Amino acid sequence: MMLDFLYNTIPGRIVLRPLISPAFSKLGGFLLDTKASKALIPFFVKKSGIDVSDYDLDHINCFNDFFCRPLARGKRRIEMDPSCLVAPCDGLLSVYRIRQDAVVPVKQSAYKMSDLLRSKKLAARYEGGYCLVFRLCVDHFHRYMYAASGRKSATRRIEGVYHTVRPVALRKEPVFVENTREYTLIRSERLGNLLQMEVGAMLVGRIVNNRPDACTVIRGTEKGRFEYGGSTIILMVEKDRVTLDDRVLPYADTDLELPVRMGERIGEACQ
Repeated sequence: MMLDFLYNTIPGRIVLRPLISPAFSKLGGFLLDTKASKALIPFFVKKSGIDVSDYDLDHINCFNDFFCRPLARGKRRIEMDPSCLVAPCDGLLSVYRIRQDAVVPVKQSAYKMSDLLRSKKLAARYEGGYCLVFRLCVDHFHRYMYAASGRKSATRRIEGVYHTVRPVALRKEPVFVENTREYTLIRSERLGNLLQMEVGAMLVGRIVNNRPDACTVIRGTEKGRFEYGGSTIILMVEKDRVTLDDRVLPYADTDLELPVRMGERIGEACQ
């Protein structure tokens, strides 16, 4: 497997370095924005097993248009009860408790919240809470929504590289603290201060957030999209603000992944 070669061999590590660079990402993005890239779509659909009936494909002019395709009307039900915590995207959900030392183990790697956020003060706010990691594969729907209604902060962008977010890389590299990422805080009346972060990944993983400024947002409204590449969304919840649902809690600190869909309930506000 190519990723095993890149991450687990010395020659592969040499080849990997330019592949994770922002320059390579920009070149890939340019090529996938061309009309000629539209020819790749049928092969991608067949290989990934994508059900195209879920999507609105009226304005697809290049591969990237297809990759971040919008949903057809009515294809996702958004739980709007303000006391419920919901998934902000389609993906594979892993759950980690944020310990007092503020280190979260992810796929056999350890991440300090202060390194992830580049802020010790902000990291301390989430000690004792949950870190919810939603991994998006290339066949997933790559648009995402606001996980809660409330007042959001301006988006902070942290520049980095573009490792893949597949497990082979997560075992070898501190991916989430090295990759380019953006985050915002959402002040929710029932769920507390949620931190929602988007992490780019290898082969573009370009993050396009619709409203980088501070403003009031509504759950279910599209927050943004990822262009080509596997990607990740991280949701952080403060201590004693949310109780995870019974089907989600067994996944905590196990490295197992639960398939979820955007808008689906995964917990509720503590009473």
